[in-house]
Amino acid sequence: MKKLSLILLVFSFSGLFAQPNCEAYKYQGDTLKYEACIKAMEAGKHYQFSKEYQTILDESLAIDPTFDYAYWAKSIAYLKSGDFVTWKKLIDKAVVLNPKEHLGYRGWCRYQFFRDYKGAIKDIEKLDSLVDYDIGQGQNGTYHLNIAKGLCYKGIGEKEKAIAIIENQIKLNEAEDFVGSYDYLHLGVLYLETERFEQAIELFKKQSQNNDLAENQYYSALAFLNLDKPTEYKSSLEKARKLYKEGKQISDPYSNPMDKIYLEDIENQLKKVSKNINDE
Repeated sequence: MKKLSLILLVFSFSGLFAQPNCEAYKYQGDTLKYEACIKAMEAGKHYQFSKEYQTILDESLAIDPTFDYAYWAKSIAYLKSGDFVTWKKLIDKAVVLNPKEHLGYRGWCRYQFFRDYKGAIKDIEKLDSLVDYDIGQGQNGTYHLNIAKGLCYKGIGEKEKAIAIIENQIKLNEAEDFVGSYDYLHLGVLYLETERFEQAIELFKKQSQNNDLAENQYYSALAFLNLDKPTEYKSSLEKARKLYKEGKQISDPYSNPMDKIYLEDIENQLKKVSKNINDE
């Protein structure tokens, strides 16, 4: 099965991966955008946090103030440096000028960096209403934007809606043999949180086959605990600890993903196991 994690090698957050085709503007007879595009491409030779990088993009916008790519490219450095106010002003301009191109990116950033769940939902749903094709992946390639939308609904407490959205997207992904690295895990956790323990375990088994993680075994343990299966509960916790120490866990270079756990969480559950055994 294809792993979306491989896409991280292609869709690196740090690169200008969405470079426009300058020749297309020339072909369309849009001389200003062609010249602005050629100028903007010079920024790729410079460090994103450098004055030269921003100056070249400013020069691009001086040629054509409606060149959305330059606003988007400028915004990246501000997001990385933590200047979220400036990032928002720039990305908002890009979205106004070219919503189909930039709504998905802004929505993903709202989810990933700011936990602005309602804002992310609004952007993703707006994008979906504007296009008649698949809205695609989030910026880092790990999640389809609909999976991210489902997680946003979970974030605002609408778990049933989250389940419906993620179930539907997983079906579509399975049809393409392209399930995300953490999709089964997140849906399994939603089942766990809504007391569908048997369904949760089935999803965790699928996650194990696809990409086993410490989180997967940890949440499996909690499901087994609720089903009064102490042997499976303990075994899953021990697997979780082993996987965690091997570095097999949910990870993201820029933020803590939803449903992520820590070694302390596993150890605390194992202490409960030991206490129960001692009490007996």
